[in-house]
Amino acid sequence: MKRNKILLVDDEPDILEFLEYNLKKEGFEVSTASNGNEAIKLAKKVIPDLILLDVMMPEMDGMETCVELRAFPELNDTQIAFLTARGEDYSQIAGFEAGADDYILKPVKPRVLFSRIRAILRRAKSGGTEDHTEVLGGIGIDRERYEIIKDGERMTLPRKEFELISLLLSRPGKVFNREVILTSVWGEDVVVGDRTIDVHIRKLREKLGSKYIKTIKGVGYKFEA
Repeated sequence: MKRNKILLVDDEPDILEFLEYNLKKEGFEVSTASNGNEAIKLAKKVIPDLILLDVMMPEMDGMETCVELRAFPELNDTQIAFLTARGEDYSQIAGFEAGADDYILKPVKPRVLFSRIRAILRRAKSGGTEDHTEVLGGIGIDRERYEIIKDGERMTLPRKEFELISLLLSRPGKVFNREVILTSVWGEDVVVGDRTIDVHIRKLREKLGSKYIKTIKGVGYKFEA
């Protein structure tokens, strides 16, 4: 069976060594780079399935590196996830705008990291359209039945609640602003207010638990496990 290839990019040798050791134990084929320029050369050579990229690096930081990587057609199918201690909302937004597929905060427990990695790779393999996707924290989704699976138990949601949580789950960690949520869930031809989003978010939190959907003040919402 073909092993998924992961490229680790971080300027701290201890972190690279720790992650490389544990990811290899999990069955991944791992390459490492200590800076952005090295990462770009290596990525073009090995064509990894996933690049785990630090933000704060000398010479070329992670954001610049991500933009450069996204310019190469041969890496179109490669997923990029930031693995960084930079947790500010603006950093996460900048990361997604640079072309990242996910944003993972340090410190992260190895088991949680492996779960995030497998979720990213599953989404990539399915093109983001699989009918039933286990995501994170015991939450899954069945798009054919408009059902959410939480800790193995199914629940049917009203259409708009389902479309809203489906949108958030499509990119764990990504901050969706209110304009994007309104357009994606209610459409451009339907006039609804911000209060409508808040009510649906409250109902989802009542059903799923409050820990999964995070409010980013003045911006919007994101799913986080």
